[in-house]
Order: sequence, then C-alpha cells, then structure tokens
Amino acid sequence: MGQGKVSELIEDSGVPEPRLIAYRTSPIPPMRLVTAASARAWMTATRARFANRCLPLLIANQAGWFVCTSHSMRVTWNGGEEISDLKVERLAGPDPAPALTHFGHGILTWQLPFLFRTPPGYNLVVRGPSNWPKDGVYPLDGIVETDWTPATFTMNWIVTRKNFPVTFEVDEPICMIYPQRRSELERFVPEIREIQTDAEEAARYQRWSESRATFLVDLKEPNANLKELWQRHYFLGSSPDGHQAPEHQTKLKLREFHERAGDEPSAP
Repeated sequence: MGQGKVSELIEDSGVPEPRLIAYRTSPIPPMRLVTAASARAWMTATRARFANRCLPLLIANQAGWFVCTSHSMRVTWNGGEEISDLKVERLAGPDPAPALTHFGHGILTWQLPFLFRTPPGYNLVVRGPSNWPKDGVYPLDGIVETDWTPATFTMNWIVTRKNFPVTFEVDEPICMIYPQRRSELERFVPEIREIQTDAEEAARYQRWSESRATFLVDLKEPNANLKELWQRHYFLGSSPDGHQAPEHQTKLKLREFHERAGDEPSAP
C-alpha cells in the first residue's frame, strides 16, 4: 500500500491530519523550512551512482524537514574547554549572527527562530541532516516535547578537529526535524530468536542469501555491468521468491511548510 493509499484511508476515516506548526518568533535570522532532499553529493559521486540505488538511504534522506541557515559561518576550535576557545566568524548574512558558543568544549549553538508545536503525545526529533557528513564537525541529536513546552530549542554541533576551519554555507541545512509519537519505542518488546524456529522465515532468508551470494560473486567480475547486476528486489518491495510487501514506499512526499495568514481558519 503506497503513501497515497494510506493518506486516503486517513482522510476517509474522518481522523484529522496531524499538524506540525512552526510559529515564527523572529524574522531574524530568516531561516528556511523545507522538505528534506533525497539527493546527497557523496552518494551521487559513488561509482555509477551506486549509492543512489540504496533505498533505505534514500528514504532516510527524505524523512523530515530541513532548517536551512541564512548565514555563512566559519568556526575554528583550538581544542580547549573555554567559550573563547571556539572562534565563530560571520562570513555572510545580516546581524545578528545565528550561531555562537554557549558551553565551550568546541560546541556551536544555532539559534532557531521558531517555536514548534506538535499534536498531543508527539515529540519532535531534532538532529543533523541524515547521511550528510561534514568534515570536522558533528551534529548533536535532541528530542523535544513540542506538544506543550513554551520554550524554543537550539541546534548544537560539536567540532571534532582542532585548528581546522569549518564553514557552513548560506542555505545549508543545519537541522533536520520530524515528529515521533511519545512512548512508542517503549511499547516494543524486543526479542532474540534463532531463525530456525520459524521455518517460513528461515526458508525465505535462505533463498535471499543464496541470491545475494551470487550477486556479490558476479559483482567482482572486471567487466560487470552494474546496472544489469543491480538486485532490485528490495527497491520493488519483493523478495527473490516473489513475495510482495503489502505496504512499500520508494519515495516520501512530505508536505512543504506554508505561510498561513492570520485570518485563515485555525488548524484542527
């Protein structure tokens, strides 16, 4: 069942669609909120763009919204613990700069000009853009109870290389957000089982394993045609034995944030 079918079922059920609201608390900095892009430069640069055939990577790339910086910033850390040990330079963009250091230890803090609100029972996962490595710096994840708190939050990155200038460019995503139902993870009951205890799963796994082994052998051939060799089972939502997934997505279609005028009806 594709995403369109799922959306139709939600609409037909009469259940209101959940809203993710970003209240703008300040026009400065003028950061943009956009749906996360599926493309990554390093994936496109792989041999024959092979990484772009990895559907789990592509879906993860799109699973949220980007907060994009309106400024170009350069940070350099000398390895010390003090606030003064992280040099923060504004290269482009209006005053005031949206990033500074509060904590020392090479941590850069981005001020986000939004108060986010999710439906009751939903948190907001706040992290760096998925599968977007950046040399010399690493994004720090957070989870915020955005269904009730009146406080805004910041996005933090920790510099990992001493005396190595790190530059954030204008319109670069510095944050990725997506809602997550509170306590859902805690409801799962994790188990470990021997696969032989489930004959059907064991047989399906064996067929896949044999198919994969053949693929890896053929891949090593000097004149291998990567396009023809590509195993499309997962991309197509099927297994080597022909089993078809009841629900399968090859692309996410998140809605863009849109400006709502003050005289428009309130969201349910």
